[in-house]
Amino acid sequence: MLRNSQVEISQIQHSPLQPLSYRSVQINDAFWSPRVQIVLNQTIPYQYEQCEETGRLEAFKLNWKPGMDKQPHFFWDSDVAKWLEAASYSLGLQADPELDQLVDNVIDLIVSAQQPDGYLNTYFTVVEPEKRWLDLRDGHELYCAGHLIEAAVAHYEATGKRKLLDAMIRYVDHIDSLFGDEPGKKRGYCGHEEIELALVKLYRLTGEERFLRLSTFFINERGQTPNYYDLEAAERGTPNLFDEHNGRVGIHDVKIHTQSHLPVREQTEAVGHAVRAMYLYAGMADLAAENGDASLTEACQRLWHNVTAKRMYVTGGVGTSSHNEGFTRDYDLPNESAYCETCAAIGLMLWGHRMLALDCNARYSDTIERALYNGIISGMSLDGKAFFYDNPLASNGDKHRKEWFGCSCCPPNIARLLTSLGSYIYSSDNRTAAVHLYVQSEGSFTLQSGEVSLRQETNYPWDSAVKLTVGTASDISFALKLRIPGWCPQARIFVNGTEWPAEEWQLVNGYAVIDRVWSDSDVIHLDLAMPIRRAYSHPNVHANAGRVALTRGPLVYCIEQTDHEADVAVIGLPGDAKLQSRHDASLLGGVTVLEGSAVAMEQGDWQDDLYRSEPPAWRNEPFTAIPYYAWDNREDGSMRVWILEA
Repeated sequence: MLRNSQVEISQIQHSPLQPLSYRSVQINDAFWSPRVQIVLNQTIPYQYEQCEETGRLEAFKLNWKPGMDKQPHFFWDSDVAKWLEAASYSLGLQADPELDQLVDNVIDLIVSAQQPDGYLNTYFTVVEPEKRWLDLRDGHELYCAGHLIEAAVAHYEATGKRKLLDAMIRYVDHIDSLFGDEPGKKRGYCGHEEIELALVKLYRLTGEERFLRLSTFFINERGQTPNYYDLEAAERGTPNLFDEHNGRVGIHDVKIHTQSHLPVREQTEAVGHAVRAMYLYAGMADLAAENGDASLTEACQRLWHNVTAKRMYVTGGVGTSSHNEGFTRDYDLPNESAYCETCAAIGLMLWGHRMLALDCNARYSDTIERALYNGIISGMSLDGKAFFYDNPLASNGDKHRKEWFGCSCCPPNIARLLTSLGSYIYSSDNRTAAVHLYVQSEGSFTLQSGEVSLRQETNYPWDSAVKLTVGTASDISFALKLRIPGWCPQARIFVNGTEWPAEEWQLVNGYAVIDRVWSDSDVIHLDLAMPIRRAYSHPNVHANAGRVALTRGPLVYCIEQTDHEADVAVIGLPGDAKLQSRHDASLLGGVTVLEGSAVAMEQGDWQDDLYRSEPPAWRNEPFTAIPYYAWDNREDGSMRVWILEA
């Protein structure tokens, strides 16, 4: 077996439906390209400065001593790793010698902190070295290792340079020597999942089975045996790091928080910390694909249903409570106190992307789209320099994005997602090209019968029309799968100007399948009806009783105080209210707004009365709704997604 820097890079394919690499997709989209450019030109440099100013980069010099400022934190390594991953994707998108050198410098710094045995963690090297690998529940060692692995894979794929990759292979070999079910090894798993999916990425790059085996061990181990930490201390109610109120919790609460209450194949509900859960489920889906594990697939499907049918916000946000940064119970979806961590929505998208590799089903790609256009990009300001950690669906005007956080996982997470956006648009197998997201772009496919390209032209999400042009050197037979979004009441498809009758479609799991011999310059026109729609919650979502949300295409809308005279909390939308959509190129970077006439409760004549026997009077109120992702980019003020239905 090849070890360490001798590990070669694999060229094999691992599962039937493979996403196209972001490097095989060129995005030229009026909606997404400016956002990606903001990340490249503003967010990545800005976040580097934050990592430098806060001491995150300095920590890799291992020169901190007790009593000094800027004590390294146990999750700092992961913030630098996610920045590095985003910067690496940036280098894969466009040449940038200055950024390339900066990335090399950061990699040199990281590798310089690696210990002789391969271990690499700044906190447990200089702050608490005596506790190395003794706190898997809260120490985040394996979590940080996972993000460093992902950064190493991204950097190698973007540049071909191996320095960080080889260092991380050494680190994984060290981890592999310690953890496993063989005699003499530690039985345990990280309290914050991440390394599981990172190891699969490393395996897919190198083809080294030991990386896949280690990931499989961590997944299988969760919930099976006591984790490798002080169980007695947990039973005594020792305060845990995740409990922001410094409350006392028992071992059962810890297990719920870390999704270790049951073996993964027996889990039926999403519980605990939402980001941890999403990363775990993503890793489970990866292993289901790689190992052909039907029991893991079934578990993922059960959990997916629980999340999306009972515990997900209309924006694609997940995680109800700030107390545990996660899930509570079915249908508990409050608005103003909604946590909806940006990282959790990103995690949901990562999980859904992996589920598509198991089953090309629009239930996954619809949710990917919902999270992406709403609960994820809401986490970043339009200028790319301020961020939401949590994303509520109602605000009284006191909720604003911040430039950075003590726990700053979300800003670099958005950056790495948007710089790798191309990998979420298309996928393929031997004779199928699938289109999951409608983004103006060109994807290059290698099918069994030859090379083919698909060029999308669209003004989505504002416009319903999508044009796809086939590029091929010769006639080629393949199946084209086009997602018909769940929000679309009617779709029409034209091939070379002739409508493809709906009764002749092969509609499979929400995808229209056109299987034919394609020629160069064949054109497909897809028209997705995009009306303004009202969304209603399940009756058990008590927070939304008597309320309605507005959507158009993939976008969820909200109302902001700056557009209304009346308090948005007392604005009602009559059932017969007529709304129109209008694109305003000068507003919020260019958005389509929803306009019409609503009503608002009169408040002036109540004077000092707190209660009265007569209901409030209603008056007409001009109404404007903007896309949810764009809120809190203007004057301070209240916001609501769920509006009273008058």
